[in-house]
Parts: sequence; structure tokens; C-alpha cells
Amino acid sequence: MNTSRRAFIKTSAMALAGSALLYKTGCSLNAGKPKVITAVQLYCVRDDMRADPLGSLTKLANMGYTHVEHANYVNHKFYGWEPSEFRKVLDDLGLKMPSGHTVMGPDHWDESARDFTPEWKRLVDDAAYMGQEYVISPWMDPAMYSSYDNFMWFMDLFNKCGELCQKQGMRFGYHNHDFEFSETLRGETLWDLIMNNTDADKVVMQLDTGNMYVAGAKASEVLAQYPGRYDNIHAKDMIRREDGGYESCVLGQGLIGVREALDLARDQGTRLIVIEQEAYQGKTPMERMEENLAVMKSWGY
Repeated sequence: MNTSRRAFIKTSAMALAGSALLYKTGCSLNAGKPKVITAVQLYCVRDDMRADPLGSLTKLANMGYTHVEHANYVNHKFYGWEPSEFRKVLDDLGLKMPSGHTVMGPDHWDESARDFTPEWKRLVDDAAYMGQEYVISPWMDPAMYSSYDNFMWFMDLFNKCGELCQKQGMRFGYHNHDFEFSETLRGETLWDLIMNNTDADKVVMQLDTGNMYVAGAKASEVLAQYPGRYDNIHAKDMIRREDGGYESCVLGQGLIGVREALDLARDQGTRLIVIEQEAYQGKTPMERMEENLAVMKSWGY
């Protein structure tokens, strides 16, 4: 990494840490509703981003979105752009990217060196350069919860990654699916093991309100059980399909009780809400993203 880029990242880290402090101070002084940022997960418009990333981002910005969360960091590039190029694209559109999804696996840790691999360190550097506040891993390989010992080793890796991200003024986080609430080890759900074996100061739980519902877990109950662990949350609603399964839908039109969960999360200190919808019930993804943003605004977000 060149000197100027290292200096930029250091400055950005200080600014991020400062903004986090100001936010916490503001929340303590504000007995009402703390300010919450609404973003869109770009996976929602994945086909559009694949076909025309610049045009897709432009459409989202024109709808009124001001923040995005990425789901495509491949070969040190975001959606095919070098970090410096992608940062300029976002800046030109008035978009910020406080969070991003990249899977962290056991192969990102070099046991002989007792350190993360250069590949993972570069990802963290690039995230800091982009101005991210969160580096989120959105998946866990089944091998990592094939045994209690494997899982505890991985939880230790979560904490280590939290320390790595902290040095850049960011936080590491994990995004749930459904299995964390249905799979158990030694009589405890994976979710409870995650919550009880990760450092709250280093590791954020990016609760997905929809995914957990498939396993019978309710967002409001989980938020109440572990308050204060979710300063970054995915807003997703779910409907039942004819085949008995579930799929995501426009916020407020499903079974989840999303608004209730978001209000509780906000009151507990959640500061970033990311809209996610992966199925579209006959409309285009862009049409659904416009509808979701309108719903969030009508709810006061």
C-alpha cells in the first residue's frame, strides 16, 4: 500500500471513530428517536448491477437512496471497479457505502503466521478506503459448525477480525440466515453461541429480520433477548409461497411485523437499516426498491 493511501485510510479511520462517538453522544441526549440511516443492499438489484452497474446506481440515487451496501468484492474490485474508481462513482452520485458483504472463511487465517492472510487484510484496507464502517460476513460454511470445537475456533476468529477492523475505525459483523436459529451444538442454538462468545465491542450482529423467520425465530423477541447488539440490521419481510416455503416481499406486506422490529431496534441504538428483498412477485427489482424506500419513509425512516 502506498504512503498516501495509508494516510488516507488512517484519516478515514479517525473520522469514522469520531462520527461513532458523536452518534452515541447524540443518542444519549436525544430522548426521542435517534437518527437512523436507510440503505439498500445491492444484492436486491443483482441482475441490474451485473448488466449495468453505473446505470443501476444512478437509478437508485435518483429514487432518493443515499446509502448502499455492497455484495460484490471480487479480485480486489467492487462490481468490476478498482476501489478508487468505485469511490469516485459513488461520490459523483452522492452515495455513501457504510457497509459491505464479503464472506470470511477459515482460509482467511494463516495459522502458521498466527495472522490473517494478506488477501483478507487487503479487503479490510479497501473497505476502510471506501469509507465503510462495517465489514460484514454474510455466510458460514457448514464445516464451521460441524463440531463445537470448530465453532468455538471460528468465534475466536470473529473476535480477531473485530480487532483487525477496529484498527481501521470499523467493526466486523455477521449476517444471519435461518440455520443459526435451528442448528444446535451442546444444546444451544448457533445464534446463542455466537452472541455469548463474541465481543460486543468488536463484533456486530447484522440481524436479518426475514431469514430468521424461516426457522421460527421472531425479530422482536431476539432483539429483546440481546439488546444493544444490532447497530446494523437488515429489514426484510416474508410471505408464504404456494409450495409452503417463504420468499421476501415489500416491507409491511408480509408476516414479519417489520416495523415493530425496526422501531425496537432503533430504540436500542440501531443506526443503520439496510433494505433487502430478493423476490419480486411480478415486478422489477427496481420497482420494488422504490416501493420499499417509500414504505421506510412513511414509517419515519
